[in-house]
Amino acid sequence: MGLPGDIVRASPASDPGRLMLHGRALRYIDEVARQGSIRKAARVLNVSPSAVNRFVLEMEEDLGAPIFERLPKGLKLTTSGEMLVAHIRETLRAHDRMRAQIKALKGLGRGEVTIATMATLAAGRLADVVTEFREAHPQVRLRVMVGTRPEVIESVASGQAELALAYNLPQDPRLHLAQEFQHRLGAVVARDHPLTIKSSVRLSDCLIYPLIMADRSLSLREVVQNLLPTGVDLNPVVETNSTEMMKRLVRRAPHITFLNRVDVDQELRDGDLAFLPIEASAGRQRLMLAHRAKGQLSPAGSRFLQLVQRLFDAAPLVE
Repeated sequence: MGLPGDIVRASPASDPGRLMLHGRALRYIDEVARQGSIRKAARVLNVSPSAVNRFVLEMEEDLGAPIFERLPKGLKLTTSGEMLVAHIRETLRAHDRMRAQIKALKGLGRGEVTIATMATLAAGRLADVVTEFREAHPQVRLRVMVGTRPEVIESVASGQAELALAYNLPQDPRLHLAQEFQHRLGAVVARDHPLTIKSSVRLSDCLIYPLIMADRSLSLREVVQNLLPTGVDLNPVVETNSTEMMKRLVRRAPHITFLNRVDVDQELRDGDLAFLPIEASAGRQRLMLAHRAKGQLSPAGSRFLQLVQRLFDAAPLVE
C-alpha cells in the first residue's frame, strides 16, 4: 500500500479503459486484414483512417515485428500478421461467447444459435426441433445453414456455426461428437406402389422398378451400393444430389428411392409416401450431432443440443 501522495498506476488488466482500447485494436486489425486496406477498413468501421493506422502502428511496435506488408495495391499480412490475426479472431469469438453466456445467466434472453446441417435434415425432423425451441425460447435467434459434409465441418470448426447435425461425418480433431444416431435405410415409394402390400422389402425386390438415386456426392449412394453383391451396380433412371427432388419424383408409382425414415417424417404424416424397411439390411447411416472441440457451448446452444437429442431419440431410428 503506497504512502499518501504516491501515484499508483493500475496494471493494464485492471484498467477498463485499456481493455476497451485493446478490444477495439483487435477489431480494427481484423478488419484491415479482411479488407486489405486501412481506408476500406475505416469505412466499414465508421472511423477515421488515421485512428485505424494508429492502432496498427502501435500493435506493430508492441510486437516488434510488422503485421502487414505494404504493397502498391494494398496491405498483405506478413507471417507474423497471419499468426496475430488467427489469435485475434479466436479471441474475438471467445469474447462474444463470453458476453452471450453472461447475458444468458438471467435466462435464455436474446441469444443466437447457428446450426450447420444437410438439406434433407433441415426439411425433416430438424424443423420440428426448431419449432419446439422457438416456442420455448422466442427471444433466441436461430440460424440454420445448409451445406455439404465438408461445408458443415468447416462451418463448425471455424466458429461460424455452433452445432453440426449431418450424416456420416468423418473423424476430425476440431469437432467433438456429442451423440450418434443410427438409421437403417428403407425403400420410399408412392402410397399406391405395388410394393406397399409388403411390410418390408429385400433390395432385390426394388431393383426391378425405375430407381431415383442419390448421386455419388451424397454418402447415401455409397450406403445403398454397399448392400449390393460384388459386381452388381445400380442403374438409376434419375440421379440427383437433391433429396427433395427424390421425394417429389417417387410420388408417382412405380418409381422408388432409398432414404432414412427420418428424412420422410413429414411425408409419412401427410400420407404422401410410404416407407418400407429393407430386410436384413447391414447398411446404416450414421447421423451425428457435434460441436467445436475447443471452448464451451453457449447456454442457448446447449439447450438446443439437448432438444435435438430428445426429439431424435423420441422414436426408434433403427427398425
